[in-house]
Amino acid sequence: MTGRSLRPPSESCDEGMAVMSRTAVIERTTGETKVHVAVDLDSRAGHVDIATGVGFFDHMLHQVGKHGGIDLTVRTEGDLHIDAHHTMEDTAIALGAALAEALGDKVGIRRYADASVPLDEVLARAVVDVSGRPYAVHEEPLDLAPTIGPDYPTSMTRHIFESLAHHARITLHVSVLRAANPGQRPDAHHVVEAQFKAFARALRGAITLDGSAGVPSTKGVL
Repeated sequence: MTGRSLRPPSESCDEGMAVMSRTAVIERTTGETKVHVAVDLDSRAGHVDIATGVGFFDHMLHQVGKHGGIDLTVRTEGDLHIDAHHTMEDTAIALGAALAEALGDKVGIRRYADASVPLDEVLARAVVDVSGRPYAVHEEPLDLAPTIGPDYPTSMTRHIFESLAHHARITLHVSVLRAANPGQRPDAHHVVEAQFKAFARALRGAITLDGSAGVPSTKGVL
């Protein structure tokens, strides 16, 4: 079930002009997971309701909603008796699909945005192009601890961003510019969290309606 309805003029970006409500609900069921994702891109409140069964992943999705200014509901039941891979992969797929659905024809969006976010000693940067062309570039230190908490493999961060970018149909670059103080091993929690916060802020900028007419592309379509 998805929804894109006209708002009354009083709720529009420009007085007297109604805009489409950018919302979506995605249900994805496989032999490994059952996922429900709902998004509202224009809430700006960042209300989140997340439960995937993977604690640190829940924490990261909270960053996407809160710092992205997106109302985000995620409910995932996955085969955690095997491991967390399918749960996180399928959630990222559904979240990407929800973003794509809610963005609709992309008329009036900024399209491009970037954000650099510090988290104590860590500095991460994300760049987003709502291009309609799925592509992901991910760069982070190779010497991170293998897991965060009991069930978040740090190797999954790249796969999460790749799955999300592919199904959202966006171009996404995420880089860790600074990972640790000299002579110290990176704090995996800080490194991964800074990336999700940077992604959230860049996404927020890219999907913002800036009042321009038409689709921001010389092709006329994204």
